[in-house]
Amino acid sequence: MGSGKSAVGRSLARHLRVTFHDSDAEIERRTGVDIPYIFEKEGEAGFREREREAIAMLTRLRRIVLATGGGAILLPENRRLLAENGWVVYLKTSVAQQAERVKAGRHRPLLNGVDDTHARLHELMEIRDPLYSAIADLTLPTDGRQIKAVVRDIIETIR
Repeated sequence: MGSGKSAVGRSLARHLRVTFHDSDAEIERRTGVDIPYIFEKEGEAGFREREREAIAMLTRLRRIVLATGGGAILLPENRRLLAENGWVVYLKTSVAQQAERVKAGRHRPLLNGVDDTHARLHELMEIRDPLYSAIADLTLPTDGRQIKAVVRDIIETIR
């Protein structure tokens, strides 16, 4: 959350001249409602099932850049699909940087009603970081970095 997945993904896709896809945007397109609404009506479990279906479909596409939601990594099937069907880049962002980037956002269901955003982000990071690290082909720090610099590093590494 707040790592720049969508912004970096869009820019990377433009540079590589491939199509950009965002799993959250695909879920919203399929359902006709936004992610917070799905969380409200179906809970996180319902959302994760929709996310799993979207990732299963999107990982069958070729020559794309795919940005997933931050929690997509939680399901073993998603990890397997991502690792087997693409090149995984982990945009590693400190909790402090995440908190700064998401503070104005209202579309973060896992942060709704949370008194201590920093503590909640830390909890999520403790769970997710080892999962991201386990499947990442490339891990890039994003703290204080501009999108174009992160994209340049990804392109230099994959070439």
